Amino acid sequence: MADYHKKKKKVCQMCSGKTFDYKDVESLKKYISNDKGKILPKRITGSCAKHQRYIANEIKKARFMALLPFVK
Repeated sequence: MADYHKKKKKVCQMCSGKTFDYKDVESLKKYISNDKGKILPKRITGSCAKHQRYIANEIKKARFMALLPFVK
């Protein structure tokens, strides 16, 4: 089997020590799609399930506090 089919496993950034807060809008923008403003799934972001739920909740808090838009 050829080696070009192997994909590098993404490492969760939060497991390695990075933290997020709903007030840190610039960091949260990486986890939102550009066209419609949807929260990106964990298969794209590379975060684990626990931290993906945490990121989603922080994005929702930021949207409710009007720091992030609901739609683009």
